Amino acid sequence: MTRIANIIATGQYLPERKVTNDELTEHFTKLGLPEVIGKFEKATGIRQRWWAPDDWGTSDVALPACQQALERAGRRPEDVDLIILGTDSPDYVTPSTSAVLQYKLGAKNAGTFDVACACASFPTALANAAGIIATNPAIKTILVVGAYMMHKLADPNDPTIFFYGDGAAAAVVEAGDVPGFVGATYHADGSYADAWGIYAGGTKEPATEEAVRAGRTYVKITRRYPPEINDEGWPRLFARLAEQCGFTVDDVASGIFTQIRKATVETVADRLGLPRSKAPTIMETCGYTGSACIPMALDREIQSGRLRSGDLVVMIGSGVGYNQAACAIRIT
Repeated sequence: MTRIANIIATGQYLPERKVTNDELTEHFTKLGLPEVIGKFEKATGIRQRWWAPDDWGTSDVALPACQQALERAGRRPEDVDLIILGTDSPDYVTPSTSAVLQYKLGAKNAGTFDVACACASFPTALANAAGIIATNPAIKTILVVGAYMMHKLADPNDPTIFFYGDGAAAAVVEAGDVPGFVGATYHADGSYADAWGIYAGGTKEPATEEAVRAGRTYVKITRRYPPEINDEGWPRLFARLAEQCGFTVDDVASGIFTQIRKATVETVADRLGLPRSKAPTIMETCGYTGSACIPMALDREIQSGRLRSGDLVVMIGSGVGYNQAACAIRIT
């Protein structure tokens, strides 16, 4: 029998501490930059974000999202066969954050692995789960997680900390005999690997005292990526995925894109001919939640009732690397 991956439940988590643009403006005014936060707000639509406690790691943010998803699915942690966690703000360089999460969750029967392609992580992780479900009958329940905690890896006196919000979302994926997962496509351009990242702390440059003093263990934006709205960005991935999977924009109930700039999402929706009402945004109230933003937006669409059984959802993420991934799934 054909085994098709289905999302049977989702969940998400935002930390308790709300950080408003007014709070950041007050901080950067003291540093002689009174207008920078207002400019960022105007350009992105971000008004606030949520930060986890200082003693938390990314696995701590992921945990309640997983618990909520499992509860909604009627599953226990012991039922999980595999955890796939997408993030580029891991607890450690190694071991994997998914292994840490597995222990905290009590998923004692689960294997784990991480996906580390930034904002493209959730579509990539979901496609991995679909492939495993399709080819391995012994794997029945997979927990696919997107989690983000980049604000702790950012210089608090760098205005770009404006973007980063903490958060996580999870999906419980199991096999079904009705159409669920449809397909995926990917693209990358490593010539932009030096554009946005954390450039000390790995094997290329270990986290020496000099590297820490120079701020190279913090996340840095050094130059712009190609705009997502052009022919090399989200429209290309959408067109490729639609052609490969045999659907048109009129078939799509929701197009969920990386949530960093509201105007970019709207421009891409307009270019594709997708009504803006079908291109949800969450950055206004959540900030830029990176690896978590796509599943967070998906969960909101499901919980609001805007997505129903049979609806086709396209998810397109792009992030540091330069990594891009897109996938399509029907809500079941």
